[in-house]
Amino acid sequence: MQRDRPIGMLIIGAFALLGSAARADETAPPISGIVITATRQQRSLLELAGNASVVDRQRIAEAMPQRPAELLNQLPGVNIEQGGGEEEITAIRSPDLNGGAGQGSFLLLEDGVPLRAAGFGNVNGLYEANVEQAGSVEVVRGPSSALYGSNAVHGLINVIPRDPASDPQQSLDVTGGSYGYFQAMGSISDRLGDSGLRVSAEDHHEGGWRDDTRLDEQKFVLHDLWQDGGDSLTTTLSGQDLNQQTGAYIMGKDAYLNRALAKTNPIPTAYRKADSIRGMTRWQHDLSDSLQLSVTPYARFTAMNFSMFFLPTDATQWNTHYSAGVQNALYKSLPGGHRLILGLDAEYTDGWYTELQSKPTFRQGGNLYPVGLHYDFNVGAEVVAPYLHSEWQVLEHTRATAGIRLEQSFYDYSNDIGSGIFGLYQRPPDRSDNFTTLTPKLGVVQQWMPWLSSYADLARGARAPQVTDLYELQNKQGVGQVKAETLDSAEIGSRGDFDGVQFDSAAYWMVKNHYFYRAANGDNVPNGKTEHKGVELEVTAPLAFGLDIGGGGTYAVHSYAFNYHDSTLINTVVKGTSMPNAPHTLANARLGWKFLPQSRAELEWVHIGSYFTDNANTHSYGGHELFNFRLTAKLTDRLSLHAKVMNLADRAYADRASITTTGIDEYFPGAPRTFLAGLAANF
Repeated sequence: MQRDRPIGMLIIGAFALLGSAARADETAPPISGIVITATRQQRSLLELAGNASVVDRQRIAEAMPQRPAELLNQLPGVNIEQGGGEEEITAIRSPDLNGGAGQGSFLLLEDGVPLRAAGFGNVNGLYEANVEQAGSVEVVRGPSSALYGSNAVHGLINVIPRDPASDPQQSLDVTGGSYGYFQAMGSISDRLGDSGLRVSAEDHHEGGWRDDTRLDEQKFVLHDLWQDGGDSLTTTLSGQDLNQQTGAYIMGKDAYLNRALAKTNPIPTAYRKADSIRGMTRWQHDLSDSLQLSVTPYARFTAMNFSMFFLPTDATQWNTHYSAGVQNALYKSLPGGHRLILGLDAEYTDGWYTELQSKPTFRQGGNLYPVGLHYDFNVGAEVVAPYLHSEWQVLEHTRATAGIRLEQSFYDYSNDIGSGIFGLYQRPPDRSDNFTTLTPKLGVVQQWMPWLSSYADLARGARAPQVTDLYELQNKQGVGQVKAETLDSAEIGSRGDFDGVQFDSAAYWMVKNHYFYRAANGDNVPNGKTEHKGVELEVTAPLAFGLDIGGGGTYAVHSYAFNYHDSTLINTVVKGTSMPNAPHTLANARLGWKFLPQSRAELEWVHIGSYFTDNANTHSYGGHELFNFRLTAKLTDRLSLHAKVMNLADRAYADRASITTTGIDEYFPGAPRTFLAGLAANF
């Protein structure tokens, strides 16, 4: 797969660095942290009955992330494992999940609207959002509020675009580095009367440090804000184009330690092509001083084809879907500080899936893999979800939250090729399926002092099955067995800001029912049960001499809570054993030094603990420690320099370790020491 990189996009804009927090004491105002995701409106972190981490524009600019994982893995409870190119597998208070669980367990949003339709997820979906130029990114770990439905099970990530500036601004940022790395990012912002507009875009190219790998990617975001009296319109139009030659797994025990082998790509024909475009407009209208209406229509399109290099067939899959929907909400303020949100979300999707094997028919491990089409089907889906969210000021410093969401999902499946069993593959005849989930939430937050609050939260998350769970079946799987997954969560936490030291701590216990996956022997496992518990801590603090520290840490146990015998043995499940790809410990620490005004150096330590790679806990990866260095320096009023060295110690490690169904260790090797440097100009 070859493709010329476009000469360049671009568009121009300016950094908007946020101000630092003021000194706090017992008489200081509450924490200045603001979150949007919890209620789709701005709220103080101190009022939130649940966890939330906010990565602001300043932190994004300091991190200069090449991938979303580089930025988001700095947060507690988050572990996004990188693969080849933009391939990734996400974990938030969970093991790294793939397949339908990986697509459906994490809700990925752009300005509050899901990047993809429910049931039509993408395991690698974060690349579709422009995280690199975002105004902020908010992460909620575990089930979210009643405002969010299917897929908000283990957590959600909301990528919020940068707002327009108050004055005309333009910027251009150009970065180059090791292995043919090139990135140009630009933004332009201006105002016209009551409207403000920002257009941001990027062009990203990598030659690849492994053989026969390459990445070309473009993204854009148009974000417009208009306000006139009691009416406001927020419009976002965004899109991306990805074209990559993908690095595949390398095989063999500790193969990643062999530098020569790690550089190779066993399947040089592996590739991924993907395009998407999304549009939304949020209209907010003040019906009265205490009543506001919010209506958000949206539409999106995605198209992707890729080689399934992780399967013996190396088949090609095409998937496309169109979707449109609307989010409606009424916000009512009541006397005494109480608040109600009554809403209704609705969505329609039309999607197509095709899988083609070009290899001649062959037999492997007792399975027959026939040449030609494996699947060719269409699914029309409808989702309707009314919800209620309420907040009650029960005492002067005690606030309670209660909410509930009823979500109904309808799938209408049409098989466009012969039904029946064809070798390993099963094509169900035309059918319809529907799923109903009820997700309540109850929480309380206690503000002990103006700078300190604690909370307790009970919540349920749920997801209707992905269409691939339901209709991309193998010959041993039962049709119609899959149920909606539910996850019940109990959480307590505290957060505060004392004398500039900001902290956020949490402890949680979660149980998931109807956990579904396809076993190595080809069976459906529709009624699995898992348990997840852990503690998390996030801290930032200023030090003397211009120094500052920040970081997060996690200790968690993710285990099976049921038994299942698999004839492959290594994939047999025993109650109480650890789930694969679930390290007990995660940590990230950053020591920064502001050596001049608007100039900063940072040393980062990244820790991934050891983890098992199979259900029987017989194979494992030992974990790793990495060091990264970043530098930003202001050269003139309009020009600044930035640079970073990733994997400073040139450590051999694996971004992801796993195991084949036959017990062979496989790895996505991590990149060796990498240098990047660039210039940013403001006009």
